[in-house]
Amino acid sequence: MDKQATYDDVNLIIKLYEVRREERMRKARAWFFGYKANTLAEHQALCAPGTDAEASFRMLTTYWDMAASFITSGVLHQELFLESGGELLFVWTKVEPVVPEMRKLFSARYMSNMESVAKAAIDRMNQGNPKAYAQFQARVRG
Repeated sequence: MDKQATYDDVNLIIKLYEVRREERMRKARAWFFGYKANTLAEHQALCAPGTDAEASFRMLTTYWDMAASFITSGVLHQELFLESGGELLFVWTKVEPVVPEMRKLFSARYMSNMESVAKAAIDRMNQGNPKAYAQFQARVRG
């Protein structure tokens, strides 16, 4: 990204952080730490429709896809976001195995903003150590 980060970028990042501190979002984030699904069937077993787990999953993933859309649309400075937006990559790493099946059910663009920003984060992480993301992925997915 060529443009210089602005105070507006900083303020938007702070607002994104403040939302993450909201009580229900904190609960969703705590639940998501233990999320582990490699197939749609495993996901559906963990996040049955109408359950608190499904609400937590939807809340967290739509939050990060929304935040990523600010970057993919050019509203938020990508490099500045990547300095402190590591949770997006954590979330993407956990959900990535089930996204292809979910896209068949919902939309071909399901979580595409998050995927795009995650790819940039992966490239950035691998600079200087091409195995860095693979190591991160192994830790996150267990």
